[in-house]
Amino acid sequence: MREEKSSTVSRVGFVGAGRMGAPMARRLVEAGHDVRVLGRTPEKREAIGELGATAVSTLAEVAEAADAVVLCVFTDDQVTDICADDGLLEMIPADAVLIIHTTGSPRTAQALAARRPGLGVLDAPVSGGPHDIAAGHITLFVGGDEAVLERARPVLSGYGDPILHVGGLGAGQWVKLINNTLFAAHLGVLRQAAAFGAEVGVDEAGLLSAVSHGSGASKVGDIVGTRGSVQGFIDSVGEFIGKDVAVVRTIAAEAGNDLGLLGPLLDSVVPARSES
Repeated sequence: MREEKSSTVSRVGFVGAGRMGAPMARRLVEAGHDVRVLGRTPEKREAIGELGATAVSTLAEVAEAADAVVLCVFTDDQVTDICADDGLLEMIPADAVLIIHTTGSPRTAQALAARRPGLGVLDAPVSGGPHDIAAGHITLFVGGDEAVLERARPVLSGYGDPILHVGGLGAGQWVKLINNTLFAAHLGVLRQAAAFGAEVGVDEAGLLSAVSHGSGASKVGDIVGTRGSVQGFIDSVGEFIGKDVAVVRTIAAEAGNDLGLLGPLLDSVVPARSES
């Protein structure tokens, strides 16, 4: 028989200890949780051990007696594959919480919850980078039942601050997608501004630096300004921007929504693929 839970989540199963997941797992260990991380190769298991977590080789071991299971993989398809029939979703204890940090479709978390009625599911995409996680202040946009969030808070507070409850299941993904849309669109605006500046003889790096002190300043502009070039910044994070913009376009199309003025700005950053 499974032991009765304490009021604080203590055993955490974790899938996806990569660029973002590894510092999450480390902070959970440092917070005193028993963290079991999936690692299917000797190299991955060694890296997990260096985080202070316990490396396991199967999804069943990830889910075993877990109070919470965290998914921090790269794509929505990976979440679906991991939780496929007879996969992780079916193995999670009924009184545990499934936390999905992967940015993807709002429908994914909803579909998983529908397959396991009664299981607590949260979609909790993040805003920030590994350095924010390491410092314990990554922003979490959380969708789901508020009572489920409170059960998961001991885990999420290990690395998340602020933890923003933005609505029902799926709302976290919508807020993250809109946030990412604004981010990419702002890059498009900055690119256009830099191009106009070049036409009239204004140096791009100087423009970005100067505008940061004026009424046109923004958080995105400050980030880009450290690189001195809009294109240089886009090139450095292109993989992540491209993934997020692709998700925005796909979900907007599925929902029958027009991105309006945001569309051309996104296209200027990540050109839409033409259908063959």
